[in-house]
Parts: sequence; structure tokens; C-alpha cells
Amino acid sequence: MANEMFCYQCQETAGCKGCTVAGVCGKKADTAAEQDQLILETKRLALAVKNAGLKKEDVGLVFPIIADNLFKTITNANFDNAVLISSTVATKAFTAKISGGSIPAQDAKAGVLATKDEDIRSMRELITYGLKGLAAYLKHAAILGYRDSEIEAFVIKALADLLNDGLSVDDYISLTIETGNFGVKGMALLDKANTLTYGNPEITKVNIGVRSNPGILVSGHDLKDLEQILEQTQGTGVDVYTHGEMLPAHYYPAFKKYKNFAGNYGNAWWLQKTEFESFNGPILLTTNCLVPPAESYRDRLFTTNDVGFPGCTHIEEKDGKKDFTAVIDLAKKCEPPKEIETGSITGGFAHEQVFALADKVVDAVKSGAIKKFVVMAGCDGRAKSRNYYKDFAEALPKDTVILTAGCAKYKYNKLNLGDIGGIPRVLDAGQCNDSYSLALIALKLKEAFGLEDINDLPIVYNIAWYEQKAVIVLLALLALGVKNIRLGPTLPAFLSPNVADFLVKNFGIGGITNVEDDLKMFLG
Repeated sequence: MANEMFCYQCQETAGCKGCTVAGVCGKKADTAAEQDQLILETKRLALAVKNAGLKKEDVGLVFPIIADNLFKTITNANFDNAVLISSTVATKAFTAKISGGSIPAQDAKAGVLATKDEDIRSMRELITYGLKGLAAYLKHAAILGYRDSEIEAFVIKALADLLNDGLSVDDYISLTIETGNFGVKGMALLDKANTLTYGNPEITKVNIGVRSNPGILVSGHDLKDLEQILEQTQGTGVDVYTHGEMLPAHYYPAFKKYKNFAGNYGNAWWLQKTEFESFNGPILLTTNCLVPPAESYRDRLFTTNDVGFPGCTHIEEKDGKKDFTAVIDLAKKCEPPKEIETGSITGGFAHEQVFALADKVVDAVKSGAIKKFVVMAGCDGRAKSRNYYKDFAEALPKDTVILTAGCAKYKYNKLNLGDIGGIPRVLDAGQCNDSYSLALIALKLKEAFGLEDINDLPIVYNIAWYEQKAVIVLLALLALGVKNIRLGPTLPAFLSPNVADFLVKNFGIGGITNVEDDLKMFLG
């Protein structure tokens, strides 16, 4: 029997093989088909731009469209078929304009399984997912006014190459490493955009309780949206809370001037059905990760940017600004959030903050007070197997420090793991894209200890992944020369046996097993 759909881009794909009837994420087969078509048309547009010579004006014109298309198809981002179809139509029009009326690579078919050779398919999908993650980071930077034509031209060229049936597995291996190199550049660009706009993150204690005012909950990753909603809620009596990956916004100095910036509510994205219900007020989803909402709060859920769900109010940008009046007016009519926890959590350990502590950290390593750093960045998810990361964090010896970024931290950032001479045992650098901070911290330590190889540092990598932004982070780490990374709770389903074998032999990539055995493997 033919599949109704086929998607294996996220960690929770059915049976660790592929979703064939409906997505575990909530995506229906018809939506999957529209996303597949949009990706194909995006590659055709990229090919048209490449065939035209990758002229700077063409790159500058079409890249925002390409970035939007890639972002819309990231897991848990856009479930609205009408939006996907409209994007496909607009993309075809741009392709025709660039190519003089013809559509290149017309014989190409939509969908993952259109590539018959398993290893070529695996490499193409690995690169596609990396480019989706990179495009997301580039869009965040562009929203703040930062673009890089060299990175944009690479993304376009790479997308075009994914339609080239003349390329071999070795060619795609080279392109994968190149994607990782540009992933580093893309994350550096976003880091620059965020820090020059909002300041360098600093150590901050964030309230996880609630106040007595009505509130707005902001989830996702986009800091500009949060800034605008904070500005527009001044003097309204409405508080603003972060959720999920928006938590690190509290670490930026620029946001601390807002007295109604109340704290963080809830945990990682996958708990949102319960937490959005209890919040009582309106919720703004600025990026993925959106779980298809329950009817009980769907009328309180607003989307913006590339997020979409049928029946939810979508807020568009106009003249560089967004009007959140509808969100604020609704908040005023709602009950205050229901308290689900109390206390605080501490974060803000991005690269500049850790550099300020560098002497203290180096001394702790030299004295033996810190024996190992364990990078546990990445994603959280609903699979019970992910409790491994909580258990692993609790089982780590007290002379180890966890370096984290992304929503994986919600498995352990509220545990009482203590500190080492005043250095907290969980150092949270921020969002998933702030994994760049972890790379800079590693390079700084390499310099401080006078080492030639980054792999000689007392750092090990036990990373949880979920979706495509985690893929570009992984490729960036490989491009930086990091080896022996462990990925979990399962290895990506899109890695064919031969491609997985290549990653194992050349980079030491491996999976996780159980806490006891993995502690022995990591720590000796």
C-alpha cells in the first residue's frame, strides 16, 4: 500500500523510520504534500538564481523568500495549507521571473522518496535539514537588520545542487561539511545581531512564578517580536511572560528596563497544551515549536512570522512593525495566569559572560575542582526516553559542569545541582542558536590551555536533538573539528547505514545507551 506521506526530518518520526499516514508532530498528509511541493519549488528557484550567475541583486531579492519557505517547513512551524500553497505560487512566479519564463529541473519530483538511491537521498536530506536550520537563524538576524550576501549565496547554491543528479555521495559529503562551515558563520551573524541590538547576555535570575496581573505568553525564538510586545504593553496593566525557547530573552540587558517583564512560565514546547491552558491569557507563537492547539485555547493563540495554524489569528508586519493591539485587548479580559511553580532559575552564561569568568574557570580546572565539562545542548521532546537526560544530569559527579543551550535544558535546569566554587554546575548559554556560544567557550578554553586540538579539552558532548536547527548546530560542530559527539535519544532516521557508518568512522558520531554505561564511556 502506498504511503499517504513520508517525512522523517525530526527525531520523533514514527518508529524511527518515517511518518507515512500523519506526522507525529500533528501534520496531516495533505499538509506534508504541500510542504514537499514548497521545498521542491524553493530548490527550483535556487537553481534559477544559480543558472543566472548568482548575481548579488538576484540573491538579495530572492533570499528572503527562500528563507521564509525553508522556515515554514521546519517541524512544528506551519500547518496552514492555504499559506503553503500561496508561498508555492509566489515562489514559482519568482522562478519564472529569474529564468525568463521557464522553470528549471521540471522533471524533479516532490518528496523525500523521489530520490531513489538511499545514500544520495540521505545526504540530500541531511543537507536540506541543515539549510532549513541555517535559514531560520539567518531570518532572525535579517529581522534585526543583519544580512550576509556570501552566506545567502551559499544557501542558494547548495539548494540548487540538491537537484543535480550528477553529484556523487562524495560530492554531497563535501557539501555537508561546507554547510557546517556556513552554519558557523550564520550563527556568528545572529549572535552579532542579537548582542549588538540587545547587549551581551549576563547572569540573571528569572522568576518562574506568576503575578496578579493578566498576562501575555510569548513563545518561540524571535526577540524582535518580544521587544515590540513589551513596548506596546507599557502602561496597560498587562504583564509579559516568556515560554520555552524565549526564556533566554531575560538574560539580555535591553529587556530588563521593562517592569512588566514578569518572568518565564512553564517548560519546553511539548508541554504547551497543558501550560497554554493554565496560563489563561493570550499566547503569541513567534516561531516553531507549535503543537496543534486544543479547541479550548485556540482562540487565545496568535501566530506571526512563518508560524501558522488554521483558525488562529495571524499577525503580519506592516512598515517594519507589528500591531499587537488584538493580543493586548484580549489579555485585559482574561484571568491572570494560574501558578504552576514557584522560585527562580539562573542563566545568561553566553560567551562574553563566561569569558569574564575565564580565569576562575581555568583555575578550577587546573586545581581539579572541575574535572569535566559536559555539553548537553539541544532539544527536548515528549518521548519518555528523554528522561535519560534528567537522570544523566543527576548522576554526573559533582566535579562536572553542564554546558547547555536550547530547550534540552528543561530536563535539568530546575534541579538543585549546586555549584563548584561559585560556578553553577549548569551554565545556560541561551537558545538553540546560542550553541555558537558553547563553541566559542570551547575555543577560548583551548587557547587558555595552549592546546592544538579542540578534542583534547576536558569536554564531552551528549546532545539531544529534535528538529532541523539541531542539525545545523551538529554540522557546525563537525566543521569546527569536534569529534565523538553522542546524539540521542535516537540517531536520525534520515541517515542511511552507509552515511551513518561514514559519520562514525570519520567523526566518532554515536548514539546513547543507558546512564550507567554512558557515564563510564564519557568519564572513564
